[in-house]
Amino acid sequence: MPHAAVSTLQRSRAKQLRRTMTPAETLLWRHLKANRTDGLSFRGQAPFGRYIVDFVCLSAKLIVELDGYSHDFGVQQKDDKVRDAFFVAEGFRVLRFSNHDVTSNLEGVVETIRLTASACASCSPPSLPLPHKGGGNRKSACQTSASSSVSDQTSSEIAATSIRGPQP
Repeated sequence: MPHAAVSTLQRSRAKQLRRTMTPAETLLWRHLKANRTDGLSFRGQAPFGRYIVDFVCLSAKLIVELDGYSHDFGVQQKDDKVRDAFFVAEGFRVLRFSNHDVTSNLEGVVETIRLTASACASCSPPSLPLPHKGGGNRKSACQTSASSSVSDQTSSEIAATSIRGPQP
């Protein structure tokens, strides 16, 4: 979003959010900034339209949102769908992860972001599973702007997985 199009109030709110990130946001932000995954440049807590997104990569047209427990409830889920529809209408893809996904499986989250950014560059719609660290039956909260299929794959398995279109 052009700097001039962002209100002073919104810019101030984004700055405040950068100072008070959740532990999961801080963990992912440090990784994205330090490692520059595949040369991608992310902005953290960035104003976007009337919203502030957790992370955005403008070159890949990708938004990454981290969701805490409040996102598990109906009202917040409706709000998230409205937000996501706005971002999609602007030509962006949206990935959503739970805070738990980031703290328990950072490598899988980063790999999903990397693969989705690659898919965004080639304009093919992704539906990527989040690799699950350590096995088990827990399902991930990873979502693209359409629905994602989610499974308990390792990062090596996901690297070999072809990118599929959204699942019904």
